[in-house]
Amino acid sequence: MLLDTITLPDDLLWINEFEWNPVEQTVERSLTGALLVQEGQVTNGRPIVLSGGSEAGWVSRLTVKALFALSKAANKTMSLTLPDGRQFSVIFDRSNGIPVEAKQVLPFAYPEDSDQYFLTLRLLTIQSG
Repeated sequence: MLLDTITLPDDLLWINEFEWNPVEQTVERSLTGALLVQEGQVTNGRPIVLSGGSEAGWVSRLTVKALFALSKAANKTMSLTLPDGRQFSVIFDRSNGIPVEAKQVLPFAYPEDSDQYFLTLRLLTIQSG
Protein backbone atom coordinates (compact mmCIF):
# COMPACT_ATOMS: atom_id res chain seq x y z
CA MET A 1 0.00 0.00 0.00
CA LEU A 2 1.30 3.42 -0.87
CA LEU A 3 0.26 6.91 0.25
CA ASP A 4 2.04 9.48 -1.86
CA THR A 5 5.65 8.26 -1.51
CA ILE A 6 5.19 6.53 1.86
CA THR A 7 4.95 2.75 1.93
CA LEU A 8 2.31 1.47 4.35
CA PRO A 9 1.71 -2.10 5.50
CA ASP A 10 -0.65 -4.07 3.27
CA ASP A 11 -2.56 -5.32 6.33
CA LEU A 12 -4.00 -1.89 7.14
CA LEU A 13 -7.76 -2.29 6.79
CA TRP A 14 -10.17 0.13 5.14
CA ILE A 15 -12.48 -0.07 8.15
CA ASN A 16 -15.29 2.11 6.79
CA GLU A 17 -15.32 0.94 3.17
CA PHE A 18 -19.05 0.18 3.13
CA GLU A 19 -20.19 2.92 5.52
CA TRP A 20 -20.71 5.41 2.72
CA ASN A 21 -23.69 6.16 0.57
CA PRO A 22 -22.89 7.23 -3.00
CA VAL A 23 -26.35 8.82 -3.38
CA GLU A 24 -27.38 11.92 -1.41
CA GLN A 25 -31.09 12.37 -0.72
CA THR A 26 -33.35 15.11 0.66
CA VAL A 27 -36.98 14.54 1.51
CA GLU A 28 -39.55 17.22 2.37
CA ARG A 29 -43.23 18.01 2.02
CA SER A 30 -44.71 20.72 -0.18
CA LEU A 31 -47.44 23.07 1.03
CA THR A 32 -50.00 20.73 -0.57
CA GLY A 33 -48.65 17.75 1.39
CA ALA A 34 -46.97 16.13 -1.60
CA LEU A 35 -43.70 14.33 -0.98
CA LEU A 36 -40.70 15.96 -2.65
CA VAL A 37 -37.65 13.74 -3.05
CA GLN A 38 -34.38 14.85 -4.60
CA GLU A 39 -31.45 12.52 -5.17
CA GLY A 40 -28.03 13.05 -6.64
CA GLN A 41 -24.84 11.09 -7.16
CA VAL A 42 -22.00 11.92 -4.77
CA THR A 43 -18.77 12.00 -6.75
CA ASN A 44 -16.13 12.97 -4.18
CA GLY A 45 -15.61 13.14 -0.44
CA ARG A 46 -15.77 9.45 0.36
CA PRO A 47 -14.07 8.87 3.72
CA ILE A 48 -11.28 6.32 3.87
CA VAL A 49 -10.18 5.29 7.35
CA LEU A 50 -7.22 2.92 7.32
CA SER A 51 -6.43 1.12 10.55
CA GLY A 52 -5.00 -2.13 11.76
CA GLY A 53 -6.46 -1.76 15.23
CA SER A 54 -4.19 -3.45 17.72
CA GLU A 55 -3.70 -6.56 15.60
CA ALA A 56 -2.22 -5.43 12.31
CA GLY A 57 -0.83 -2.54 10.32
CA TRP A 58 2.00 -1.63 12.65
CA VAL A 59 4.42 1.00 11.39
CA SER A 60 7.75 2.33 12.57
CA ARG A 61 8.10 5.67 14.33
CA LEU A 62 10.03 6.82 11.25
CA THR A 63 6.93 6.16 9.10
CA VAL A 64 4.72 7.99 11.61
CA LYS A 65 7.06 10.98 11.47
CA ALA A 66 6.90 10.99 7.65
CA LEU A 67 3.08 10.83 7.71
CA PHE A 68 2.90 13.59 10.30
CA ALA A 69 5.19 15.79 8.19
CA LEU A 70 2.97 15.11 5.16
CA SER A 71 -0.13 16.05 7.17
CA LYS A 72 1.28 19.50 7.95
CA ALA A 73 0.67 20.67 4.37
CA ALA A 74 -2.76 22.21 3.78
CA ASN A 75 -4.68 21.06 0.69
CA LYS A 76 -2.08 18.39 -0.08
CA THR A 77 -3.42 16.03 -2.76
CA MET A 78 -1.94 12.54 -2.51
CA SER A 79 -2.25 9.30 -4.39
CA LEU A 80 -3.42 6.27 -2.41
CA THR A 81 -2.78 2.84 -3.92
CA LEU A 82 -4.41 -0.08 -2.13
CA PRO A 83 -2.94 -3.60 -2.18
CA ASP A 84 -5.64 -4.73 -4.64
CA GLY A 85 -4.54 -2.06 -7.15
CA ARG A 86 -7.35 0.46 -6.61
CA GLN A 87 -6.13 4.04 -6.70
CA PHE A 88 -7.64 7.19 -5.24
CA SER A 89 -6.68 10.85 -5.11
CA VAL A 90 -7.07 11.80 -1.46
CA ILE A 91 -6.53 14.55 1.07
CA PHE A 92 -6.30 14.24 4.85
CA ASP A 93 -9.70 14.27 6.58
CA ARG A 94 -9.35 16.78 9.38
CA SER A 95 -13.12 17.07 9.96
CA ASN A 96 -13.37 13.81 11.94
CA GLY A 97 -10.46 14.14 14.35
CA ILE A 98 -6.76 14.11 13.74
CA PRO A 99 -5.78 12.74 10.32
CA VAL A 100 -2.78 10.72 11.54
CA GLU A 101 -3.27 8.84 14.81
CA ALA A 102 -0.41 6.75 16.17
CA LYS A 103 0.07 5.02 19.52
CA GLN A 104 3.09 3.07 20.65
CA VAL A 105 2.73 -0.72 20.61
CA LEU A 106 5.09 -0.96 23.59
CA PRO A 107 5.25 2.41 25.37
CA PHE A 108 8.74 3.79 25.86
CA ALA A 109 9.64 7.16 27.36
CA TYR A 110 12.23 7.75 24.63
CA PRO A 111 11.17 5.82 21.52
CA GLU A 112 13.54 5.20 18.66
CA ASP A 113 12.71 5.48 14.95
CA SER A 114 12.46 1.68 14.69
CA ASP A 115 9.87 1.34 17.49
CA GLN A 116 6.42 0.17 16.34
CA TYR A 117 3.14 2.11 16.42
CA PHE A 118 -0.55 1.34 15.88
CA LEU A 119 -1.72 3.54 13.03
CA THR A 120 -5.02 5.07 11.95
CA LEU A 121 -5.22 7.34 8.89
CA ARG A 122 -8.25 9.45 8.01
CA LEU A 123 -8.53 10.44 4.35
CA LEU A 124 -11.15 11.85 1.95
CA THR A 125 -11.35 11.05 -1.75
CA ILE A 126 -11.25 13.94 -4.15
CA GLN A 127 -11.21 11.72 -7.23
CA SER A 128 -11.45 7.96 -7.71
CA GLY A 129 -9.60 5.98 -10.28
